[in-house]
Amino acid sequence: MAEKTRYSDEELEEFREIILAKLDKAKRDYELLKSAITQSESNDTQDTSPTFKVLEEGAATLSKEESGKLAQRQLKFIQHLQAALIRIENKTYGICRETGKLISKERLRAVPHATLSIDAKQKQK
Repeated sequence: MAEKTRYSDEELEEFREIILAKLDKAKRDYELLKSAITQSESNDTQDTSPTFKVLEEGAATLSKEESGKLAQRQLKFIQHLQAALIRIENKTYGICRETGKLISKERLRAVPHATLSIDAKQKQK
């Protein structure tokens, strides 16, 4: 029996459902992070001591920086998932870009936007 060169339409549909679920959650998480960054001060510090106000503003700035970094990572994840959906449409999903062989189903279920097999990924290191 010849080695499979691509996943069947049924298998691709299974992966599409996994990706769409992850994409939906990722978009919700991104919106939460975005709102955390743009949200104005919800806790008023006008009536507290000046020292506490400075400390709280510093913590808020740090929190916004962290939220910004997380939002950037989440946006990149969303873009990778969207690219995976395009590969499903093109029927090239699940094919390692280094070896040209199929990426294992287990890997794709865990990392649905993967473009490298585990072997190819380990060789990169």
